[in-house]
Amino acid sequence: MRFGFNFWLGASLTALVILAGVLAPWIAPFDPVLDADLMSSELPPDATFWFGTDGQGRDVYTRILYGAQISLTVGIVSQVINSVIGVTLGMTAGYWGGWWDDLVNGLTNVMLAIPSLIFALAVMAVLGPGLPSLLVALGLTNWSWTCRIARSSTLSLKSQGYVQAAQTLGYGDLRIMFTQILPNMMGPILVMATLGMGSAVLSEAALSFLGLGIQPPFPSWGSMLTDARQLIQLAPWVAIFPGLAIFLSVLGFNLLGDGLRDSLDPHMRTRKP
Repeated sequence: MRFGFNFWLGASLTALVILAGVLAPWIAPFDPVLDADLMSSELPPDATFWFGTDGQGRDVYTRILYGAQISLTVGIVSQVINSVIGVTLGMTAGYWGGWWDDLVNGLTNVMLAIPSLIFALAVMAVLGPGLPSLLVALGLTNWSWTCRIARSSTLSLKSQGYVQAAQTLGYGDLRIMFTQILPNMMGPILVMATLGMGSAVLSEAALSFLGLGIQPPFPSWGSMLTDARQLIQLAPWVAIFPGLAIFLSVLGFNLLGDGLRDSLDPHMRTRKP
């Protein structure tokens, strides 16, 4: 299996975000919450404050490093929830068919008709702001696309010889689905999950920007942009660096997903010279 330029560039950007989040407690020069000094507020980038300081005198570089932890947590956990729901519903609908397939298809169509951010806002309005509510909201948002992929893959795979052989041997439906069908459709599911992580990071930033995500004083790239709205002319670095962090992380996940798709899809590989 050969990986192209998109995969390696995306993997490099994603690895950079992961390292920033994991190593933040050791490489951050300040505390992201407690080290606030109004006498040092709105300082431009220099040798002490690499990315400058915000309106409360907190180091922007430190807060971006710790904000990477939030983005990674949201991206990974929300996609695990999305994948579990989508794969379970799609695989069972494609394998069993009948009224269950009609019900899952109807529910999927309803979810696809609702803008994901509007649905997440509605869930957050019920559950309240905070990280746990944010994870639940984003985890229940984009499972419909994964469900569609799992269903179509199951419809194709259940007619394969090894599935029919398992049925002949008396394997139960759940055993066939999770041991014969699921391993053979992990490629597109993995690609979908990787692309979904970029969307989750962007949605987390949007919800935090609106005040429904991570609550101050804890660092989040979206909430940092909220704090920067009134300082963007006086201290543009307060908005530039969090925005750049969001851009690079989303770009990394998208390129990584595209690279995985190009490498795992045999039709894409046959088109390449």
